[in-house]
Amino acid sequence: SPSWNKMVAIIADLPNLAPGAMGFRFFHLKHHSHQGDYDWDADLANHWEARLVGNSWYRKAIWLMLFPFFQVTRPPRLKAIKMWDRWFSINLACAIAYDVAIVYFCGWAGFLYLVFAFLFSIGLHPVGARWIQEHYTYDFDQETFSYYGPINWVALNMGYHNEHHDLPSIPWNNLPKLRAMAPEFYENLKYHSSWSRLLFQFIFDKRYSLYSRVERMKQKDGSNAGSQMMGSDAGNLDLSARPISL
Repeated sequence: SPSWNKMVAIIADLPNLAPGAMGFRFFHLKHHSHQGDYDWDADLANHWEARLVGNSWYRKAIWLMLFPFFQVTRPPRLKAIKMWDRWFSINLACAIAYDVAIVYFCGWAGFLYLVFAFLFSIGLHPVGARWIQEHYTYDFDQETFSYYGPINWVALNMGYHNEHHDLPSIPWNNLPKLRAMAPEFYENLKYHSSWSRLLFQFIFDKRYSLYSRVERMKQKDGSNAGSQMMGSDAGNLDLSARPISL
């Protein structure tokens, strides 16, 4: 049931220490329905965030390491999304109770262990490259990419992102079956085969920045005016071959 799904998400979220499960649910649903819309999609970096990081390798590395903190700064710009409800309050209460319990039973050392584990696993880590893999691109014709490398075995097929966007309700363990059932829709798409390689490419290739995203612009009347690359520099990163390589 939807209620049990939310409870399982809250429980699974507890080791992260912050109440992210219900917030992620709110903003992830809007990301799917309004992908690339700056006013609705929290997956797009803030404009000030992109200007601050630029294409400097060390700033991109710091941005990845502090990725959860930058994500927290994005919801305030999404004026149309209201996430405070009963389930968010439950998520917050459970997170606070869990944090207090960790400090009480394991001490501050146990708490800090979880803090650093969270930081190193989310951003500056090979699996953290999935944040780049999913939608960072210089290819105007393709804005979503999948990863088909071996880490999918331990990452619960998290790399199958095109498939996930096409049919979000399909469980992640069945996404490879979806790709096998409809090869005509996926075999012609570009994809990544190494998160580690992509991580180094994003950090050290100056053509990559937080502007390397497709943003849907709006006309003055509020209607969609089409898609364009964020910022003024579209770059010429070669995505013509599969898999993408340095």
